[in-house]
Amino acid sequence: MSLLKVRTWSAIALLVMLQAPVTLVGKGGPPPKKRARIDRQVEQIERGDSSDKVRVIVRSDRTDLGTLLRSVRSKGVNVRRTHGRTRGISLEISGKDLRWLESLPGIDSISIDSEVTTAPLTPEFYFDGGGGGTVKKASELRSILGLSDQDPTGSGIGVAVVDSGISPVADLYGRITAFYDFTNGQNGVATWPVDGYGHGTHVAGLIAGSGSRSSGQYSGVAPGARLIGLRVLDSIGRGQTSDVIAAIEFAIANREALGIDVINVSLGHPPYEPAATDPLVEVVEAASRAGIIVVVAAGNAGVNPLTNTIGYGGVMSPANAPSALSVASAKTQGTINPNDDLIANYSSRGPSWFDGFAKPDFAAPGQSMVAPAAPGSYLKMTYPSLQVADSYGKKTYMALSGTSMAAGVESGLVAVLLEASREGTSTHHLTPNVVKAFTEYTGFTMHDATGQTYDRMTQGTGRVNGQGALHLVRSIDLDAPASSPWIIAPVEPYSVYGGVTIPWAQNIVWGENIVWGENIIAANNIVWGENIVWGENIVWGENIVWGENIVWGENIVWGENIVWGENIVWGENIVWGENIVWGESTLPVDDVFDALTKKGGSR
Repeated sequence: MSLLKVRTWSAIALLVMLQAPVTLVGKGGPPPKKRARIDRQVEQIERGDSSDKVRVIVRSDRTDLGTLLRSVRSKGVNVRRTHGRTRGISLEISGKDLRWLESLPGIDSISIDSEVTTAPLTPEFYFDGGGGGTVKKASELRSILGLSDQDPTGSGIGVAVVDSGISPVADLYGRITAFYDFTNGQNGVATWPVDGYGHGTHVAGLIAGSGSRSSGQYSGVAPGARLIGLRVLDSIGRGQTSDVIAAIEFAIANREALGIDVINVSLGHPPYEPAATDPLVEVVEAASRAGIIVVVAAGNAGVNPLTNTIGYGGVMSPANAPSALSVASAKTQGTINPNDDLIANYSSRGPSWFDGFAKPDFAAPGQSMVAPAAPGSYLKMTYPSLQVADSYGKKTYMALSGTSMAAGVESGLVAVLLEASREGTSTHHLTPNVVKAFTEYTGFTMHDATGQTYDRMTQGTGRVNGQGALHLVRSIDLDAPASSPWIIAPVEPYSVYGGVTIPWAQNIVWGENIVWGENIIAANNIVWGENIVWGENIVWGENIVWGENIVWGENIVWGENIVWGENIVWGENIVWGENIVWGESTLPVDDVFDALTKKGGSR
């Protein structure tokens, strides 16, 4: 250990001793009362000491929820929901009563019941130099991913779309097999499919649209998949975190009954606390543990809205969930060849805000994506310039951009991979971890307009490669015993797009726990654990050595650009603490996220 670290830890130890309560030997006495952990927003509200009502999510420790409910109801607190899987309750309480709530026995943490939003990018704000024009051919989106018309279409796979709803437009006819409303405190009320905002319909179209109104040109990635609509956003694209948690908990509980294999979450909020205590992250992790693959938009906070400069650390919640497939937005430049794809400037870059997780995981096409427009919806009526004509001259489609769209594309690809994995006689299914690993491993390394390779915090492991991931899925035996060979067909680590041969990235980066190097094919197995050494590139435990670039423990040194202790220094830009310093402009964190939300949404 370095002298600096010894001094640092000695100073910390001294401060702890000085702040510890004095206990006289032999006198005994009750232990200090434990107070609940609170997130940054709740802490600010407490300081304001306002009597205004505030919505919060309270997570209990292992204490029975009934006891906690009785305690809060005895004070007349309005309990909005209970969340069984995350041991929590959503309630509305006076700001002045937060300290009382915080001191109640049985409470582990208190988090703001944050507003969640999801809005596409608009050219007026986010247009950043073009790219992403559509390829005028049949099944264009599948072609961009390297899928042929003979490849699986996601048949038999159920994708739950947690969003503003789904409108039963022609391209989605017969594909919406269930629809439930969670807005206004409702707990999964079965209704006729609706979408007053229009965002969910567009995402659903990218996942499973038939393209019937465009002769197949604007079909989704998995036109054979089923859609389960879980409405959590109102007609202007806003909702509450507790509604999203309720919807995902509902999906977990009804996974078998509704046939839910994938959850698409193209929404979120700025992170206000570490992932371990974030209720929205926790429910995503619970879904993953239940075997559901959760695909999440990384966020559209890659650009400072006031200076238009690119920044890091903008990954939203729950894209910071370790098990989520967190997706950045790629611009396809109007070609099939992925070599010219660029990361959209607006796409959120890692590392995750409090934890420093390596996010996003990869990038998928998300710029100027054409999919169905919900009739009469807010988006269709507000942005007529984004409407696109169908084969009959009617403007039944829209071209939208954002990581929301990229997540929809990835969810469709996951459905394709899941169908392929069930084509044979295997008794096992692809797990969320395997799907993420295969998608990362087969991705394409991306380069910016000058030819420089994007860093990991921008592109993850690269642009998704449907052709390669599908080939890898078809080359393994899912019934092979653990830690034994499972490759049953030759695997060459490259794919061919339009006659161009492109090598796979062959890299896997995994939250804080698991990393594969270059040997996933040769090793023929997957190993789970807290600390993994695989290949010659990465050692990941308490510390990381990544090639020649990263040392990750108390501090991060990334090439010549980052030093991470109390602050992140990235080139001449600093991101951390209560303020974001972006170039020469200093802004409070909340001001940046608020500006992003007002000018185009957090997704």
